[in-house]
Amino acid sequence: MRVLGVDPGLTRCGVGVVEGVAGRPLRMLGVGVIRTGADAATADRLVLIERGIEEWLDAHRPEFVAVERVFSQHNVRTVMGTAQASAVAMLCAARRGLPVALHTPSEVKAAVTGSGRADKAQVGSMVTRLLRLDAPPKPADAADALALAICHIWRAPAANRLQQAVAAHRTTSPARTPSPAPPSSPARPTTPARTPSGARTTKGRTS
Repeated sequence: MRVLGVDPGLTRCGVGVVEGVAGRPLRMLGVGVIRTGADAATADRLVLIERGIEEWLDAHRPEFVAVERVFSQHNVRTVMGTAQASAVAMLCAARRGLPVALHTPSEVKAAVTGSGRADKAQVGSMVTRLLRLDAPPKPADAADALALAICHIWRAPAANRLQQAVAAHRTTSPARTPSPAPPSSPARPTTPARTPSGARTTKGRTS
């Protein structure tokens, strides 16, 4: 499995490619950062991010793209920029028909370090150890991108098994048939009207 991890951001968008399968040693194929100038228009910065991601997709041909799920922060402006960069990454992947997975920062930290509250230094240290690197990738955005790719490789088998189990349950569950309506009560025979006693009738004339 080859995964491109994307740590979205307008100023620095981390990218990293990791190859391997769960339970076996992983291999880093590339890591870097796509940078844009803070003084440029947002639309122009998004174009630069798109071009950068496309170059990484062309160079490494990943099978999956893992993007950090945007979460609420106090700085709304930062959140907007992160969300925009995240959308660009998902667009580039979808345009090529590549599956996109979103992982929260806590999920990534827990997968790589064992703790969802680990700091960036701990994430960088574990990424260095897991990929057998000489030093932690710099800046931290690059290490976070690699951590995203590692997280997806390790979580994907469990997610696939869950999806397969749900699909199998849906196909094997018998369809519910409507319950038969209760039998209706038999109609009661109509009692013929009785002629009042004492009334006399004469053929062709009544009296």
